[in-house]
Amino acid sequence: MAATTTTTTKRTVKRTTAKKSPIEILAAEKAKRPEGEEREIEAVPKRKILFAASEATPFIATGGLAEVVGSLSKALAKDPSYDVRVVLPLYSDIRPEHRRKLSFLGNIFVPLSWRNQYCGIFSCEQDGVTFYFLDNEYYFKRPGCYGYYDDGERFAFFSRSVMEILPFIKFYPDVLHCHDWQAALAALYLKTIYCHRPEYQYIRSLFTIHNIEYQGKYSLDILEDLFGISNQYRYLLEYQGCINLMKGAIECSERFSTVSPTYAEEIKSPQYAHGLQDIVRRNAFKLSGILNGIDTVSYDPATDRALFANYDAEHLENKGICKSELQKMLGLPVRNVPVIAMISRLVAHKGLDLVKAVIEDVLRDDVQFVLLGTGDSVYENYFRDLGRRYTGKAATIISFNGDLARKIYSGADIFLMPSRSEPCGLSQMIASRYATVPVVRETGGLYDSIKPYGAGGNGFTFASYNPYDMLYVIREALNVYKNESAWKSLMKKAATTDFSWQYSARQYKKLYDDTLAPKK
Repeated sequence: MAATTTTTTKRTVKRTTAKKSPIEILAAEKAKRPEGEEREIEAVPKRKILFAASEATPFIATGGLAEVVGSLSKALAKDPSYDVRVVLPLYSDIRPEHRRKLSFLGNIFVPLSWRNQYCGIFSCEQDGVTFYFLDNEYYFKRPGCYGYYDDGERFAFFSRSVMEILPFIKFYPDVLHCHDWQAALAALYLKTIYCHRPEYQYIRSLFTIHNIEYQGKYSLDILEDLFGISNQYRYLLEYQGCINLMKGAIECSERFSTVSPTYAEEIKSPQYAHGLQDIVRRNAFKLSGILNGIDTVSYDPATDRALFANYDAEHLENKGICKSELQKMLGLPVRNVPVIAMISRLVAHKGLDLVKAVIEDVLRDDVQFVLLGTGDSVYENYFRDLGRRYTGKAATIISFNGDLARKIYSGADIFLMPSRSEPCGLSQMIASRYATVPVVRETGGLYDSIKPYGAGGNGFTFASYNPYDMLYVIREALNVYKNESAWKSLMKKAATTDFSWQYSARQYKKLYDDTLAPKK
């Protein structure tokens, strides 16, 4: 529903009756008063946005999805004309310091096929955003967020609960913004089970794909028994012989989006769409790509407490302290040589096969290499062995460690990110914020955020998925590093690139307006 103009001034208002569509206004003004009577006009209700997601910072995070949900909701909430709320599962891994902030609102019972499940509702406010946490110990009192045999049932319960709590919390959003396959069923439930209820009929849905590789695929024979969706709606979810929750959300939502403009184009092709290219192309008229941002308050080298020393783009001297202390911490000789870093999940699409092919050629130069991450055992074992064989030149830390990641972002000189596919990527933005120059492959959000040094850009890029193309640009970066003034200029350019949510939030506001626009 489109917002009307907000005003707090006093003026004389004649008695009039205007009939307006709920799609065109947020609320109809209802008042009876004598003609000519002075009164204060009430502020127009806020645009209401409800995020449904499986994780969000600062409460629970396994990757970029949490960063986006936490940061975007906060950026939108800075606009006083928006009421932004987020719904999350209440995982057992949510830390005690966050749990202590939660208030218990009450509980309901959620129907899911033949089951009727308890759902406790907790809430807290953080950075102007209201967060709701849905409690069911059978589904969520487990270590981690994902990877269980019954993930389909767990997130079906979550999605159905999102719809069921709306009367309880007395909040019917203008836009239900669902993120990735774990929340995809909320968009389907809205259009199949709840659309006949008067209070739900004006809710519009937006579905955002953070990574199309993970689609939520299940056997067709559990559609009714597990998900509680009638077979008459089977056509919405059926794809290539199975249930595909992401496909269903794309079909049911008024709009869908991805996390960078280039990725929005890439997922129309078989190379990137993991089988969903036909569905994406068929619905391309409602597809948008909006580049993610980062939380520039959290990721600020001038105030970050995890750093050995603080600095900013105008005063980079202390970055040298961060580098030398990082070298000491990791057992590397304290020398003024370029430190190349990777912070990544150790999985194939992150370009690690390219790194394996040429990293020993790189280490023949006068450089040091640092890698932090966890993932597939084949990569964990390779990089552990690399660290043992190149003692004093390479350091491998097989761990997920946020504090150490920030120390590496601030202490490294070059950040390597050669992904085969990357919907958006946040690491290259964070590295830039810390004046660490990125070397990236031109794909997805990497292409949209990092431009080549030779064209006056903020980093180094290569196009072909080829290890020797990557090696070439790494050596190009090492040559520029030898020119102290040129390198300092490039560090400053990287550090001052605007990766805040300010621009992206404006783009999302336009997308919400488009989602709520009357159908032609």
